[in-house]
Amino acid sequence: MDWYGRKKAQIITMIPGIIGWILIYLSTNITTLLIGRVLCGLTAGASLTLGAVIIGEYTSPKNRGMFLNLKTTAVSFGNMIVHIFGHFLVWKYVALVALVPHIVAILIVFTWPESPAWLVSKKRFNSSQKSFYWLRGTSSDSRREIEELIQAQKEKLKFDKSTSISEKLSELCNKFTKKDFLKPMIVMVFCGLLLEACGRHIFPAYAIQIIREVTGNSADSFYYTLGIDLIITVSTLFSSALVKVLKRRTLLFSSGFAALFILACVCLYLYLTANGIISKDRPWIPILLFSGYFILSNLGCTPIPLALLGELFPLAYRGVGSNLAGILLSLYLIIGMQVTPFLLVGVKVYGTFAVFGSATGLALVVLCFILPETKDRTLQEIEDYFSFGEFRNDVIDNDEEAKIKMIANQI
Repeated sequence: MDWYGRKKAQIITMIPGIIGWILIYLSTNITTLLIGRVLCGLTAGASLTLGAVIIGEYTSPKNRGMFLNLKTTAVSFGNMIVHIFGHFLVWKYVALVALVPHIVAILIVFTWPESPAWLVSKKRFNSSQKSFYWLRGTSSDSRREIEELIQAQKEKLKFDKSTSISEKLSELCNKFTKKDFLKPMIVMVFCGLLLEACGRHIFPAYAIQIIREVTGNSADSFYYTLGIDLIITVSTLFSSALVKVLKRRTLLFSSGFAALFILACVCLYLYLTANGIISKDRPWIPILLFSGYFILSNLGCTPIPLALLGELFPLAYRGVGSNLAGILLSLYLIIGMQVTPFLLVGVKVYGTFAVFGSATGLALVVLCFILPETKDRTLQEIEDYFSFGEFRNDVIDNDEEAKIKMIANQI
């Protein structure tokens, strides 16, 4: 995405997924099936970060949060559709169904302009303005945003004195020690912990085992899984509407701490039933509590960390920063998936969710202190926040002021 642009990168990353699903459909042995699955995984992993960056750069500050949350809604809806088709169709036909959105998506991408932010980073200022106005129109807010972006990039170019490959490599390494890279990365460390600790991927993956222990019956596991998918999809869709009217921090912490309280109630109830203190003949109680927990956690704890992936990193290392964060999110997922079976056996469902609840609480508390409010802020304003420690409310309208700020950032 840094070398060839966001548009070409998106097209390139769709190709492994298309090839992968075709291989899965044609596979007659495990090796071909695994190769197809790996190729699909490449597209899925790349789309996680690249999609967030594209939405962040292409959409206006007023709509950016909604579209980033809708991306999470689309993923949840896709999970539900695949679960439904997987229940009623042979897996080879599911592969053909999954192939359709890939082909439609790649056709849509051909209609895009290139990202204005990427064009600015390549010193193509006129092309950037043209692309920006195509995407956003020519309102006063749009003109101010693109002028600030171009002005900030021009000032940075004045300090780019490196010419040789070794100097450029040294400069690249030095960038990763600066606060405007480290601060967003620290935020994403705890956002990733929050995303996985709230059970967004873990609960659906182990739904059968969890439901069997809670209800004593796994015969209707498909319908429970479908119910979880529906709750997650509707909750993230509702979150896309709420993020238009509520601040990011308000939505995240109000829903997050409320979800944490309900999870504590679930753990307490399951602990009491497991030890024979209260009767187990009311399994609808933990099911309702779990439903309430997933509604609340998917209002804020799931979509907002993924949305921040497309907002926090400065343009200079938005590509590498967002993808490092994506690798971090994948590591959290791997750890969670590998640890959960042992927890379910060792400390039961209530102990497992107590562990994840503790991690969720830790992440929420830390984010209370380090997460800035990004609602209705331009990406340049967010970048300035991590560079200077506060949001810039005034518009830079002269070169001298810009130079002062850039010198301060270099120091």
